[in-house]
Amino acid sequence: MVVTPMPWQHDLWQRLIRQQDAGQLAHALLISGPHGVGKHDLANALVARTLCHAPGDVACGECHACHMLASGYHPDLLDVAPAEKRRQIRIDPIRQVNAFVSQTAQQGGYRVIRLHPAEAMNVAASNALLKSLEEPGAKTLFVLLADIPSRMLPTVRSRCQQWSLGVPEPHSALAWLSEHFDDVEQARFWLRVAGGLPQFAVELAAGRGLRQELSEAFDALVRGAEPVAEAARLDPQSLDRVLWYGIVWLEDLIRLGVSGEAQYVRNPDLLPLYRQAAKNARVRDWFRLLDYAREQRRLIAAGGNPNAQLVLEAWLVRWASLLRS
Repeated sequence: MVVTPMPWQHDLWQRLIRQQDAGQLAHALLISGPHGVGKHDLANALVARTLCHAPGDVACGECHACHMLASGYHPDLLDVAPAEKRRQIRIDPIRQVNAFVSQTAQQGGYRVIRLHPAEAMNVAASNALLKSLEEPGAKTLFVLLADIPSRMLPTVRSRCQQWSLGVPEPHSALAWLSEHFDDVEQARFWLRVAGGLPQFAVELAAGRGLRQELSEAFDALVRGAEPVAEAARLDPQSLDRVLWYGIVWLEDLIRLGVSGEAQYVRNPDLLPLYRQAAKNARVRDWFRLLDYAREQRRLIAAGGNPNAQLVLEAWLVRWASLLRS
């Protein structure tokens, strides 16, 4: 299989391979952008092309290196990610990186280190990586991926050539989404919910049951339901996604409260709920709740281990107090 970037990454891809072919590509790249924009596809295409024995615009897909990569193992590629059930990348995998870059490439080409998410490195791991970033040796390529690069140590960021992926134009995203949805209106709806991020739109649509459950819970809260009982109906494993939905819905509420214009909301099907909520609380109250949700998600991303059920209960209690004010 030939590994290719996403269609909306064409111009960025051409810039990348021009630099690579001219020998101007840095030895360490930081590819960043929001979840669902296609960072991994771009990075995987670059990794495949770098390791390929006969690359064109993309990896050939036919050589021995491409076959090894397709099989899931290439001796000159090291993947670094958080250990199972952990959110942080700790120092031990980075020590393996340092040992890996000191070796000769077995296939006679590049050694490639693919690290994701880069913001998951703790301070010790980040500091341990600096030596390899500063003295990588010949034919070594680091590809770091990050959703939120500002959470990385500045010393690591500064040693990487940074490639930031923005939200694609809707027409290119919709052309790709048409392969995943029955009709264009469905694709357009989920793309809007996902904030213009095509892969995230597919992910959200696949998990639409949670969105429906959460919408029903909020509707029940407006009618006087008990928040703790509504929280018990939600799967604690979905806490991060529940908070994400809450943040997006709060941002919608704030947009509606400030502008009064429905055209700016990302979830137009929830306008009746928004209008009911907007009657019962002030915009500054929604900002306070937004701060709470963002802080809880930050703690989860930082490797915290909150009691998910208690957070869900506290979250819906706060919503209920505003919905009924």
